[in-house]
Amino acid sequence: MIMMTEQFVSANITPLDSLDTLSPHEVAKLQDRNQAGLYPLFRQCALAVLNCGSELDSTKQVLEKHKDFDIRVSHKHRGVQLELINAPASAFVDGEIIQGIREHMFSVLRDLLYVVDELDICCDELEEGEQVTNMVFHILRHANAIEPHIKPNLVVCWGGHSISRDEYIYTKQVGYELGLRGFSVCTGCGPGAMKGPMKGATIAHAKQRVTDARYLGVSEPGIIAAESPNPIVNELIIMPDIEKRLEAFVRLGHGIIVFPGGAGTAEEILYMLGVLLHERNNNVPFPFIFTGPEGSEAYFETVDRFIRATLGDQAAELYEIVVGDPYDVAVKMKAGLERVTEYRKATGESFHFNWQLHIPSEFQQPFEPTHENMAALDLTSDQPDYLLAATLRKALSGIVAGNVKEPGIRAIEEHGPFELSGEPEMVEALDTLLAAFVEQRRMKINYEEYQPCYRLVQDEPA
Repeated sequence: MIMMTEQFVSANITPLDSLDTLSPHEVAKLQDRNQAGLYPLFRQCALAVLNCGSELDSTKQVLEKHKDFDIRVSHKHRGVQLELINAPASAFVDGEIIQGIREHMFSVLRDLLYVVDELDICCDELEEGEQVTNMVFHILRHANAIEPHIKPNLVVCWGGHSISRDEYIYTKQVGYELGLRGFSVCTGCGPGAMKGPMKGATIAHAKQRVTDARYLGVSEPGIIAAESPNPIVNELIIMPDIEKRLEAFVRLGHGIIVFPGGAGTAEEILYMLGVLLHERNNNVPFPFIFTGPEGSEAYFETVDRFIRATLGDQAAELYEIVVGDPYDVAVKMKAGLERVTEYRKATGESFHFNWQLHIPSEFQQPFEPTHENMAALDLTSDQPDYLLAATLRKALSGIVAGNVKEPGIRAIEEHGPFELSGEPEMVEALDTLLAAFVEQRRMKINYEEYQPCYRLVQDEPA
């Protein structure tokens, strides 16, 4: 049954080929509207999927715009049915929900239920860090994202949702060159630099008659409403939090390309650098390339200068910067993936999941960006470089939360900006980086309305 208005649609939908049965216990959890129930989380993620193409990048604004949206789960005689009430009309064509959006809806349902039902009892006998990695593996395997017997060919692309037209076109050009070489693409699933590489790769895959190309989108509940999955994603995976999302990227991916972005992209860069800086990963090959079109030099100079000022020149040796040359990016990535393949053959490592990469626990523990936790971050140089990278990552994660995530936005509205304090040199480097992001209009899509959600304070000399 379909009921339509100009902007909203009410409809019943069923899965196409999976998740066609649920237990009464699972249905009850999805309908539980209490804080501990799954309903609020499921509603938010479902709305994000239905809101594909939205130009809003604030979870709070999305939820307020669609405050009348509701979703109900039932188990009919033919299987699972979702009743959508006042859903965005853009998710439908001639009264029928778009097939890709239908698939994404049930991917959300699959992952939220699995994490709650299965993983509470997963891996109790392992150390804490191993438990997290095994949890990530189990989620990915349950989502059929683990593909053995295929040589390393999955390229992760990071970058901002708020990028210029020239930068977006460039991401498509890089994706095209990757697709011509048969590589699949994994991104954060949203718009901008997350959509462009996938869009370029689809054309190249069509030319090369690649029929099994993968366009993986990896998200998490806190960010998905601000970065709704783009329509090219054919495998959507919802991880429980940002830390497990980042681990999924580096466990699944065989190489990483970074396009221009803002605080979220810098957070991803610091995560990867911190992991690679750990001594246990000294010999692990992992191609890591920063790239953008002509005219983006200032962005990469800013990021490179920040990395050298905080983590040192040894961190800058872990990546390459290529400007204005999509072909060269793809050639370098191909050579890097060949090194990854040879290394994994030599060490007996699997092609489909990077078990050997050591991820320190500081990168795995969920960080809640409260005012208290942000103020307590140790922004000093008197610590191992990988730990400093972990701390800087948390600082930027908090800024992302204050920019686009509903709890972070509400915390800023109630208590004012987050305060970050540290050594003068560290604070100056961070201030320069963030000021550049603001000047380059990289913090939010509606950059004219941006108000910083942070305040930086230099510690007094001892």
